[in-house]
Amino acid sequence: MYKTTVPCYDTENFRCNLVVTMRPIPQDKLKVVVQTTHPMKKSHGAPVHIGNPGLLGIKDLSSPDYGDAVQAHPGDVPVFWACGVTGVEAVRNCKSPLAFTHSPGCMFITDLKDDDDNDDAAPGQELPDVYCIGWNPLYYSIVSAAAVQKIRCLEDTIGVDPGERGVKHLRSQDELLKACLSMSHAQSVLITTGFPTHFKYDPPEENDGPPGAIAMASMLKALGKNVAIVTDQRALNLNKKIIKEAVEQGILETVVPVISYHSNSADSALQFLCEDGNTEKPRYNHLIAIERAGVAADGNYYNARKINIKHLVDPIDELFLAAKNIPGITTAGIGDGGNELGMGKVKEAVKKYITNGDVIACDVEADFTVGAGVSNWGGYAVACGLYILNTCEVHDRYLRKAVKFPKLSKKMGWASALPSVAKEEKLLNILQQNEVRSGKTASLEMEVDGLPFYDVHSLILEKLLKETLT
Repeated sequence: MYKTTVPCYDTENFRCNLVVTMRPIPQDKLKVVVQTTHPMKKSHGAPVHIGNPGLLGIKDLSSPDYGDAVQAHPGDVPVFWACGVTGVEAVRNCKSPLAFTHSPGCMFITDLKDDDDNDDAAPGQELPDVYCIGWNPLYYSIVSAAAVQKIRCLEDTIGVDPGERGVKHLRSQDELLKACLSMSHAQSVLITTGFPTHFKYDPPEENDGPPGAIAMASMLKALGKNVAIVTDQRALNLNKKIIKEAVEQGILETVVPVISYHSNSADSALQFLCEDGNTEKPRYNHLIAIERAGVAADGNYYNARKINIKHLVDPIDELFLAAKNIPGITTAGIGDGGNELGMGKVKEAVKKYITNGDVIACDVEADFTVGAGVSNWGGYAVACGLYILNTCEVHDRYLRKAVKFPKLSKKMGWASALPSVAKEEKLLNILQQNEVRSGKTASLEMEVDGLPFYDVHSLILEKLLKETLT
């Protein structure tokens, strides 16, 4: 048993941090263990943390605060449950002159019978599932089977390929889910977008990317996350103007900071991502790229037509590369053609199935890669997925470490942050007014990637919202 740095909910007389019990569990048994303990809600219930003990403020598993150290075996994962000894800490802190409680191994027994066994067992759809969402440090998350199924439906919806670009070959099941889980746990998220495919126009940006980025930012901010958008210095004022107008038209609740990245030295990315370059103090927990030009193996940046646009692109890829070596930062990439930042994870599929893929494929991997028929759809799906996760009681309990009160009272505010047809119509009008064009045709009509907004993008949005809210 270990004292943590997780504060319990205070009362007038009692306050303390959570105490947890730990049991090492073989990795392939995690799901069974979580599903076995989940129904026992009047006892310890499901775990409150799975993975690296440092995330609970526990420095050394070999030195427990109560009880004896437990020997782990290769392949075991530390799993932590809320512990009844928490009450001992609460009694100690209130300095009561007299208290009756138990000591480890000597439980307090009454004549009341424990007859609840599985009477609180949830229906099958509420059973939790377990997903690894981080390796540096090791971290797992828990979510209900019902929420998983909903997010898989979102993943299928955005995976349709009306442009017949071969997107289905860039998809892997549950990448959207794991990206959403990672952002759900993050305190601070950095979003990047911007694909200057129209090099003959000013501005050269396309209108796929910014709407998806704004949809994600809206939901993340509603969930209380710190959010910023990083883009090219060249496009900084344009993006600030778009954000300002999005707030004025009610698409965003508040302004999202828009910043740029300057690569001046070998440690520029480290200095940007961490306070004073200290890897123990990352400014962001998650980086996500959506329709962001990604560097190819030869060091150039290409649009879908195999034209080099490197002169228009700042090396934001460096942030994703640096993040691999910074504990506590995970990354995700959303794309529809394989030349977008983060899509290096599927570059072999890009080379094989995407036109010009052998040249244009992005070389930089993200931890999670979301393939979509249109990248904006991936951004909409992330916003919807975050809503689903945070309205899932199983996931909410795990996020809170089973302390404090559920946040589900904020559900209405989260729903209002979801993307909608009306919001996206307004946003496309803003992009039109700023001469940001459709990716495939360079048109200033109501279209994205050559596909009309009405009857294509609007229908995808309506379907995503229906899957999210029902």
